[in-house]
Amino acid sequence: MTRLALLSASNKTGIVELAHSLVTEFGFELISSGGTAKTLQAAGIPVIKVSDYTGSPEILGGRVKTLHPRIHGGILARQDLLEDLADLAANNIRPMDLVVVNLYPFEQTIAQPNVTLAEAIEQIDVGGPAMLRAAAKNFAHLTVLCSPTQYEGYLNELRSESSLKPSLAFRQASALQAFQHTAAYDRAIAAYLESQDALKSPDQTWTLTGTQIQALRYGENPHQSAAWYQTGGTPSGWAAAEKLQGKELSYNNLVDLEAARRIIAEFPTTQAAATIIKHTNPCGTALGDTLLQAYEKALNADAMSAFGGIVALNQAIDSPTATALTQTFLECVVAPGCDPEAAKILSAKSKVRVLVMPDLVSASAQTDIKPIAGGFLMQTADEQSADAATWRVVTAKQPTEAQLAELLFAWKVCRHVKSNAIVVTRDRATLGVGAGQMNRVGSAKIALEQAGERAKGATLASDGFFPFDDSVRTAAAAGIESIVQPGGSLRDQDSIQAADELGLVMVFTGVRHFLH
Repeated sequence: MTRLALLSASNKTGIVELAHSLVTEFGFELISSGGTAKTLQAAGIPVIKVSDYTGSPEILGGRVKTLHPRIHGGILARQDLLEDLADLAANNIRPMDLVVVNLYPFEQTIAQPNVTLAEAIEQIDVGGPAMLRAAAKNFAHLTVLCSPTQYEGYLNELRSESSLKPSLAFRQASALQAFQHTAAYDRAIAAYLESQDALKSPDQTWTLTGTQIQALRYGENPHQSAAWYQTGGTPSGWAAAEKLQGKELSYNNLVDLEAARRIIAEFPTTQAAATIIKHTNPCGTALGDTLLQAYEKALNADAMSAFGGIVALNQAIDSPTATALTQTFLECVVAPGCDPEAAKILSAKSKVRVLVMPDLVSASAQTDIKPIAGGFLMQTADEQSADAATWRVVTAKQPTEAQLAELLFAWKVCRHVKSNAIVVTRDRATLGVGAGQMNRVGSAKIALEQAGERAKGATLASDGFFPFDDSVRTAAAAGIESIVQPGGSLRDQDSIQAADELGLVMVFTGVRHFLH
């Protein structure tokens, strides 16, 4: 009996070439539906329409095409079971040898601006997942393909196997890919519908799926394996960034780049901003009148730690900034753009990874996930905008307009430093950063010692409240003039009293930004 293949592909890439080989090399008969049938007919490839094969017309505007016993019976039949073969014969059903299906472009649809819920719903495939799951379940007897990247491998299997049937290992691997494909598809639909939920309550079931972009050389350390995945069908965020030059990105590069993105996203492109990251913490962050000035201020904040760092800029790299970037050993540089002359200058340091990510300042990570033994924790990302208008001045001394702007800058940086976090700034540049210490006094001492004499007249930000007044007194002794912190300690009044006694400005944000 002539072998039968069902082709129903939303993504038509490679489908004509596959169909041509199936017919001319291996004598397949083809069944196809809708647009796929039209594509094959236009290419002069003989094809049987699904409606002709089943004897049932497409109905409900194409919502029902392949949901029919002649289709699913042919897919699910166990071809080594006499009872199944008898059922096929009694119902005039032919067994399938190959099912090629990829699904309606749901993710591409919801990625479009202003897409309506009704438009999104119409791109939820029903028949496609049903066929994929059925064919994947029955991989012992047929092959299922869900991606154009599999077509050539399938044809090569036919050419190399004496039985003209792909190996069991190939069929099983293809079945796994089909189940992964439908799982990711269903997760995308669920995530979209979750985003339409105004209550935004934690889900009882939460699934994360992704498509591997590349295997990485190793993880945080050489003995750890690692890979990079993108979520969603349309590349976005780092998956959509363009690497202009440099070595392959590593696991640690990507982790640090994301930390850099989160900081640089705090600063709109109307004023130049630069940040330099080491081990996910900023060793220097600054604003400037020009991009070069912002970068140099960030570099001078802690030039020693900047060596081998990750740089993020909120404006396109220009020639002066590119020249400055080549003067220090850096692992990565990312910006929303890069001028041609700047790219030429940077090419002199060919090993430096230079990335262009147009939405660097506007991209977001909506969910944070942390694995724990036996499961994982999930939370919404801490992307609440800082608004100084909601802050409360708790000291007798009021901040000047310039001090308030500096306090806002310090607060924006501090929220991206590992807790306990203390940041010292002046003139919109970090001077000292105390990160990840077991007590806040220790972080304050590190930040103030790093700032040194520059701490005189500077601003200090703390990601959490001061449980005692010791940090206030330590800050004042170093020359700090203004402090921003969340407030909320039972002993807030002790800190306020100390600040008043020492002539400091102190504001409470009412918002905590722990980062573990």
